[in-house]
Amino acid sequence: MKAEKFEATLMSGHKEDAAEVPFDPGERWSMRPLALWAGRKGFPVCATLNGAAFESAIVARSKRFWLLVPAAIEESTGTTKGDVAAFTVAPNLAFKPTA
Repeated sequence: MKAEKFEATLMSGHKEDAAEVPFDPGERWSMRPLALWAGRKGFPVCATLNGAAFESAIVARSKRFWLLVPAAIEESTGTTKGDVAAFTVAPNLAFKPTA
């Protein structure tokens, strides 16, 4: 499964900031969403924000897909809400789903 690159605007999210992913990861990578934590399924990913690597997840909300972006990665890259940034995402095949 190859990494996908896209640009997106960093937006304020319900719990974490997020960037809209321009594709359905389940279709693109032929995967099913996994249990990330209690009450939330999604696609665990290895990602980059403007070249800085981090692990996160893509989740569905409002019939769209969102990459959750931790505050620490925003701070380390100097990225803030409203900025357009370059992202790369690939499935995190080492992720262990919750029970």
